[in-house]
Amino acid sequence: MRGSLCGAEGVVVADAQGLGTKQWYIIHAQTGQELKVKGSLESRVKEGQAGALISQVLVPTERVAEVRGGKKRISERKFFPGYLLIEMEMTDESWHLVRTTPGVTGFIGAGRRPVSLSPEEVAEILRQTEERKDKPASRVTFQKGEGVRVIEGPFTNFSGVIEEVNATRGKLKVLVSIFGRQTPVELEFWQVERL
Repeated sequence: MRGSLCGAEGVVVADAQGLGTKQWYIIHAQTGQELKVKGSLESRVKEGQAGALISQVLVPTERVAEVRGGKKRISERKFFPGYLLIEMEMTDESWHLVRTTPGVTGFIGAGRRPVSLSPEEVAEILRQTEERKDKPASRVTFQKGEGVRVIEGPFTNFSGVIEEVNATRGKLKVLVSIFGRQTPVELEFWQVERL
């Protein structure tokens, strides 16, 4: 093994320069099983299996707002479906622990070697995760010229046409007919539904 560690099937896991330092890696999991895989990894670490080698397991999510049954609901959505981030020291033991966790299909990397994320990439993903937790994004997207009906607020049951879309703020400018005149009204995405 001179200078490198090998996992099952001769997979190169880490080189001698990368030993002793924890880095972030991306794990591919079965879609829809990300939270289950995260829970399994965390419980295996708590049981003492490679506990000092694995620091964190993260499923990046964002809060999204949508209207169901006329009510605004906030839910969480994974923004990298099928992937988890793991901070770990790459050794034979930690590699094997992750690879044998039910639901894990493998590490992301070039060829047969897992590639760690750069500190900048990790910082950006963590920043986006924190930013999106505070301000829910809309699950629905709208386009200029699309017909909508207002379902919430003082203009409930009015119909109109979208004049402007501001996706970053989650707002629309809708032209509604009030007393026979087209009047622009600013509404949030969740206050309207498509016709």
